[in-house]
Amino acid sequence: MDIDGSIKNLLQGPKFPDREFVRSGATFGDVYAMAAGLRAACNLPEYQGAAVCLASDNKAVMAAALLAALVGGPSLLLPYSFSAPALARLQQLSGFTTAIADVAREFPQGTAVIRPEPGNPAELATATPVLPGTELLKIFTGGTTGAPQVWAKTRENIFGEGFNLFQHFQVTEKDCIVATVPPYHIYGLLFSVLLPLLSSATVIADTPSFPGEIVGAVLEHGATVLASIPAHYRTLHGRNLENSSLRLAFSSAGMLDAEDNEAFCRQNKLGIVEVYGSTETGGIATRNRFLGETHFTPFPIVSWKIRDDRICVQSPFLSPDLTREDDGFFTSGDRVEAGGINGFSLLGRIDGVTKVGGKRVDLEEVRTIIKKEPGVRDCVVMALPASGGRQYRLAALIQGTSVDVDVMRNRLADSLESYALPRLIRTVQRIPLKENGKYDREAIIRLFES
Repeated sequence: MDIDGSIKNLLQGPKFPDREFVRSGATFGDVYAMAAGLRAACNLPEYQGAAVCLASDNKAVMAAALLAALVGGPSLLLPYSFSAPALARLQQLSGFTTAIADVAREFPQGTAVIRPEPGNPAELATATPVLPGTELLKIFTGGTTGAPQVWAKTRENIFGEGFNLFQHFQVTEKDCIVATVPPYHIYGLLFSVLLPLLSSATVIADTPSFPGEIVGAVLEHGATVLASIPAHYRTLHGRNLENSSLRLAFSSAGMLDAEDNEAFCRQNKLGIVEVYGSTETGGIATRNRFLGETHFTPFPIVSWKIRDDRICVQSPFLSPDLTREDDGFFTSGDRVEAGGINGFSLLGRIDGVTKVGGKRVDLEEVRTIIKKEPGVRDCVVMALPASGGRQYRLAALIQGTSVDVDVMRNRLADSLESYALPRLIRTVQRIPLKENGKYDREAIIRLFES
């Protein structure tokens, strides 16, 4: 993949200037003009030399800011939330004094705000793109302890992965994308900002999350690509999109349950492409169980191997913040097992194995057994500190209010050792999730504590 050549072509201007980048919103010509305007504004002496907070979830503005950064504009800070406390925390961590925003935000006092304005897009074509290893942005993700994690992403990381998705899945200007994840999360950024920018596809402005909204957006806009998350596919049970224009459906940000995958495929005669990866690693592998792919197969550009039951990867998408081994590979915390032709199965997290009473317990295995119980739609199993903090007790939060907990306990005793039985079980109508579709562990712990 010739990234340098592809970026050079990208900067020459949009193939279809009058085509909508955002449906019923900005055109590709608008995006390039905005990029030129942001580059000019950010290159003023008072703004030079420091990263700028990109406080926008407008996909056209975000695409323009990335283009500006690509040609020497400032590196960008991408918040995990636009709330006043999150922006204040981001400033404490990064020291930013300037932000790009298209709507009013509660920034820390003294923050200079740059509003997107059009400039001369011809200036992009003559500008020199930054080198592959240049940091384009830092992505801040909400941590389970309340402290954000920060991951740097280079030009090679961001645009390399974008071009890989564009080419691997053959997305074109004829496609229309619906994404159910906000664009300030890496999955949403890749599929609803980078992918349309590089492929000339159109993306809808909204980020639907309720089942009726998702189905309505796909049908109303004639969407051909759906980028969603496991929690949203679960809510689409019984919703028929078979007569829609969808040709690609993606799932990421967590494991897609077999039942949810099967229901969607059966209803819509369309497989779901599961993308395995993380913010820090980028996309690693995919599978489509509708096509009989039971194992994950890495992208051709990704090298991988198994070391001590853990997957190790070497890829141009790896954040420079990750620690590599001497051989250049990053060792993840995911346990895997080789299978199929050049593929692997995920067995769970290394940190998903805990000790209870001196015995090893695989939390994912316990979760899998509980999910087979009647009435259980979803389940989270956690190891909570017991009194004194030296021992752990297992707790299970179950989505399914019709579950008879006492009856289930008796049945679980037939499948699990006594030390692996959850001591605390709660049922809820819905398990708390973050915007990116991952379990909100802080909220779950609060439920157990209450």
